Order: sequence, then C-alpha cells, then structure tokens
Amino acid sequence: MKDLKEFSIQFVGLKEGKHEFKYSIDNKFFEAFNFDEYVSSSIEVSLNFVKKSTLFELVFIAEGSVEVPCDVTNELYDQEIDSELPLVVKFGPEFNDDNEEILILPHEAYEFNVAQFIYEMIVLAVPNKRVHPKVLDGTMESEALKKLKELEIKKVKTVEITDPRWDKLKNLITEKKT
Repeated sequence: MKDLKEFSIQFVGLKEGKHEFKYSIDNKFFEAFNFDEYVSSSIEVSLNFVKKSTLFELVFIAEGSVEVPCDVTNELYDQEIDSELPLVVKFGPEFNDDNEEILILPHEAYEFNVAQFIYEMIVLAVPNKRVHPKVLDGTMESEALKKLKELEIKKVKTVEITDPRWDKLKNLITEKKT
C-alpha cells in the first residue's frame, strides 16, 4: 500500500465545502492489490468530496476502459467502465467499514486512503461474464467460435415412454368419473 500514498486525503487541513480530486488509474494501481486480470487499463476517477462539520460525503465517478479476454473466445477487447460509488464518512470511537455506504473513522484520524474504494468500484464495474461485443452481435470470426458451433448439442426429438402400470392407474381415475 506504500505505492498508494497519492490516494491518501488529509482532511484536517481542508475547509468545509466541496473539493474535487482526480486520479488516473492504470495497471500499476492494480499491481498494488496483486490483481492481474486486466491486460491494460485506462480509467479516470474523479472524487467529489464535500466536507461538513460532522461528516464527509464522497462520490467516486470512474470512466474509462480495461482490456480483458473474452470468456467465450479468449480474444482481447476493451470493456467500458462507467461507475459511480457514493460514500459517507462519519466519526466514531473506532474504525468500522461493515456498512458499504458508511465508513466510520476514529475521532483521532486526520487522513484516510481512498484507494480501496476506487479498486472495488472498478473491479465490480466489470461484468462477471465478459463477452466480446462482436460475439454478441454475431460478427466475430474466430477458431474458438467455429469449434463451439461444431461441438454444439443438436436438439434431439424425444419420444415419451411411459410405464404401462401408470397408464392403467390413469384409466382407473377416468373410469370413476364416467
């Protein structure tokens, strides 16, 4: 985390009111978290920081893209990132981040690091199943897709075979009604 000092906000010296912080995120940022799922990344994060007398209101906004492999074809593509994360920071007797929307800092704190919040916001903005846009619109031509088409299970007509004993029981029900 020593590489992430630029993400520390010393709020003691800030005046009450609105402040804005800007961060450029690339793969070096993710390396600090030992996260290597992105081939490359280029994301701009702006942090709107509102300091009030008893709390802080933060809104993180991330825009950019990460280059990831497609889960279907393994072809690389740029996944757009457009995410927003609101956060309220309050003060209390001890640090508490159990609630994802409220962070409680100890009364004696004078700064806090926002890198973890930026990291989580970006990682959660990428879908679990990553599918290349050309696969979705049907214009992708790749060996992997050809092989998947070849191995696709064809729909087989099934003939329903019933046990004759059950058929006899069904007849009993219908015979009673008549």
